[in-house]
Parts: sequence; structure tokens; C-alpha cells
Amino acid sequence: MLDIKFVRAHPEIIRADLEKRQDTEKLAWVDTVLELDILKRELEGKNNELRARRNQIAKDINAAKKAGEDPKPLFIEAKELPAKIKENDDKMAEAVEQMKYYLMRLPNILHESVPFGKDDTENVVVKTVGKPREFGFELKNHGELAAENGWADFERATKISGSGFYFLKGNLAMLDLALQRFALDTIIAKGYTPVIPPYMINRKSYEEVTDLADFEKVMYKIEDDDAYLIATAEHLMAAMYQDEIFEEKDLPLKMVGVSPCFRREIGAHGLDSRGLFRVHQFTKIEQFIYCMPEDSWKYHEELLANAEEIFTKL
Repeated sequence: MLDIKFVRAHPEIIRADLEKRQDTEKLAWVDTVLELDILKRELEGKNNELRARRNQIAKDINAAKKAGEDPKPLFIEAKELPAKIKENDDKMAEAVEQMKYYLMRLPNILHESVPFGKDDTENVVVKTVGKPREFGFELKNHGELAAENGWADFERATKISGSGFYFLKGNLAMLDLALQRFALDTIIAKGYTPVIPPYMINRKSYEEVTDLADFEKVMYKIEDDDAYLIATAEHLMAAMYQDEIFEEKDLPLKMVGVSPCFRREIGAHGLDSRGLFRVHQFTKIEQFIYCMPEDSWKYHEELLANAEEIFTKL
């Protein structure tokens, strides 16, 4: 979530970022956040004045009594103050809630190196490793190969669990486990702590780490417990230290999580949905670093280098 202090100080940066993302419908949100911030601070100022007045009235009442004056008007004024303060507190709480709604949905700022493009056809290739292999014959997709060789069973999984599920068997099951361990060992060797998170997370925690209103439609919800099956270990590692403050000396904190991921989405975004693509359940290895803000780009580059190393070795 963007810091309101940053929004207050640099609204032009956020507007330019939204333009670059071609997410112009959110431009009005920046103004809305600024207006709500002004309202909140105005209400805070009014309540500070009212509380100061309440303290002064208490002193004036004592002074009036000592001077033999009638303190009744002061008592009447003092009696009215709590209701005024509560009214402002309620308005302020509403403003804060609305402000949080928009702040949680405004995207983070893109790095200056990110190019502009109208769609994915204008993506810029930054780096390639090796060359695509030429086989000289028509290739079968991985799903066909897995089924024909007895490495996966999609039909029986669909029968008992629904579409988008699968059994991994034999060599493919062992390959899945080997890839997980290979990725984990590679990252752990670089000083990352392995983490196996809970496979469920409550609503409050999920709202703190992602735009749940947008993400909720692709997640499995456990109604009776107001919790969700996790979509990625990243969310759990982000929520792991909620409501805690790090000492700078304890950073960076590097973790690598492994977990099954559960998602209701399938066959979306025009991607190939055959075989093991766009399934409801899969296992993922996730890197995560807590660091100082000024070090974030350096550690993003480290995460990228780690992923590149794994793919290059494969």
C-alpha cells in the first residue's frame, strides 16, 4: 500500500505512473485520496481544538467557583463537547476507511527503466539464454506426452475433483519433487531461510498484503472460518510479520517459501490451458526479502539473478 505521505508529497509521480500503466481510470483516485487526507487532517485539527477547549473549560470552572461566579454556562458548553468530538471522530474514521480503500488499490510505482508499451506485443526482450531447439518433427504438447507415458492422469482427476486437477505419477511425480528440491537448495545456499507456511490465511491478513477485492474471485474461500486457501506462499511471508517493526540491523531478512497454491482461475488471459497449464492446484517456490526501502532495487535484482541462475542451469 502506498504511504499517504508519499501521495501527499508526490501526486504527480503517481499520476505519471498510472498514465504509463494505461490505468487512467484510477487517476481520479489520486484526487480523492488527497481530498480525504485534507478532510481527515481538518477533523483532527478541530478535535484538537475541542479537546483543548475542554481542558480550558475545566480550569475556567474552577476559577469561576473561586471567584463566586456562576459556572453554569461553562458546564453547558462542556456537556456539548463530547458529542462534537465523537461526531468528528466518526467522520474521521469514515474518511480513513475510504482513503485506505483507494490506497490499497493504487499500484506501486514502476521503476524508471520499465518501458512504455500499448500491449504485450511491445514487450522488450532484455536477455536470452541459449537458442530454441529444432526437433525436425511435429511436437506433442506436454499433456499428451504425460498421459501417453503414464506420468499424469487428467481424466481420473477430473472425475473425482473436477477440471483443472491432475494426478502426477511415476517419473513425473519424482521430477516435480526433484525440481522443488533443486530450486530450494539453490536459493538456500545463498543464505535464504526455508519456510513452509500455513496453507490457509484469514481475511484480515490477506487484506493487508494484496488487493483482496480484486484477487478474491480467483481464490477458494472457507466460509465458516472466513479464511482462504493460499494462492502463493508470498502472501503468507508478507503477512508473517504483520504489526511488527524491524530493526535496521536485522535486515535484510531473506526467505524462500514452498507451498501448494490453490486458484479458481483456469484457462484465463488467452493462455494455453491444456495439460498442466492454468490448473487449480500447483506447487511453487517463492523468494521473499524484507529490506530497507532504499535497498529494494538491489534485492529485486538479486531475486531476478537467482531465478535466472535456476533456469540457466536447467
